[in-house]
Amino acid sequence: MKKFIKAVTKILDVIFGVGIFICLFVGGATFFGYLAAFIIGGNIAATICDVIYNHIFKALIYGGNIVVLIGLLNMYLKKQKSLTVSDDKSKEETKEADPRGDHHADAHNAG
Repeated sequence: MKKFIKAVTKILDVIFGVGIFICLFVGGATFFGYLAAFIIGGNIAATICDVIYNHIFKALIYGGNIVVLIGLLNMYLKKQKSLTVSDDKSKEETKEADPRGDHHADAHNAG
């Protein structure tokens, strides 16, 4: 089962990487579409902007959402916890300050 999950995550890595690349490329290319529309002006510019806004952005948003879901599924299968907050630095500082790991005992004995 672990080999199967590892194979699936490799495939999902490729799909996620290519999908993000396409979304970023198309998103950046829309800038040049708007720039060309600005330079051309008139009714053609309005048509270019309409196509970019109503068709390309709609597909880009749906595609981006699907790619993000694939990435989250990939993280879940890999058991990565990139989206959780962890305070590893303060845990290390606590261990360095009290190597016994019993930092609560001093507080109880002092009182």
